[in-house]
Amino acid sequence: MSNKYNKIAVVGAGAWGTALAQVAAMAGRQVTLWAREAEVVESVNGLHENRLFLPGIALDKGLHATGDLKEVAEADAILMVTPAQHMRRVLEELAPAIAEGTPVMLCAKGVEQSTNYLLTEVLAEAMPQATPAVLSGPSFAAEVARGLPTAVTLACEDEEVAEALGNAIGLPAFRPYYSSDLIGAEIGGAVKNVLAIACGIVDGKKFGDSARAALTTRGFAELARLGLAMGARMETLAGLSGLGDLILTCNSPKSRNMSLGIALGEGKTLEEVMGTRNSVSEGVHSATAVIALARKYDIEMPIAEAVAAIVTAKATVDDTIAALLARPFRAET
Repeated sequence: MSNKYNKIAVVGAGAWGTALAQVAAMAGRQVTLWAREAEVVESVNGLHENRLFLPGIALDKGLHATGDLKEVAEADAILMVTPAQHMRRVLEELAPAIAEGTPVMLCAKGVEQSTNYLLTEVLAEAMPQATPAVLSGPSFAAEVARGLPTAVTLACEDEEVAEALGNAIGLPAFRPYYSSDLIGAEIGGAVKNVLAIACGIVDGKKFGDSARAALTTRGFAELARLGLAMGARMETLAGLSGLGDLILTCNSPKSRNMSLGIALGEGKTLEEVMGTRNSVSEGVHSATAVIALARKYDIEMPIAEAVAAIVTAKATVDDTIAALLARPFRAET
């Protein structure tokens, strides 16, 4: 099957990167999946399964894994799925070999902690010759890899590139919806991870469904305030990459960030939870960066502020909850 972007490289072979590589392979593309871990390369190529990060799911036999970044540079389009805090380093390593105008789709969610930059800003500095795009939305890797129906936002300022990328990886069960609002697509994915930790704490404390619904709604108000201040469009924030992703992540223990919050609410320490995981709970790293952005744009985000205080050990879970519940009554909007 021919397409403008027939050769796809996916950088980052965690659960989400592997799922996106599977999608592209099922769409008929020639797919290279880059992994840092040698055991992942061997598992994907030899067993057609990522036993470390996505066990139990058979992968397309045409999917090729590699540990050599030089193979990534040969692709027509690149999907970057490395964690947000490692994105700059990998982009800088790749940049000298990437041709001018190559589409680079950012599929990780988060804010760079050291600079408080969105990942498109990181891309602009580390690989300025790339054409930036963002893929974000309500999606669990295992469900996507199994071919269950999923819809996402694919944002790119160049409409022709956006449509070609969508055609390259789109399937009847994996539906990309186009947008030109990169900031909106990024903000939703970054902030919802922080809010999901808060919703997990609510579940861990057994505060009930009403409390979680209230927290999700007030959390969306925080997300929207920040996004609009940074130039995002409300229709993007209320769409798949904003509200849609928030609903999914704040209502399922399958979410890494919500499950971490549940453990915190049950009394476990952050170190205890993180020590048992081989995957990243990005909300932990993005919390302080989101708060820094809120202060920069003079936006009130009390829920995100509370999460940042908890994950940096500046306040206990119980004290933070008490402070939130003691806030004065006010108008909803």
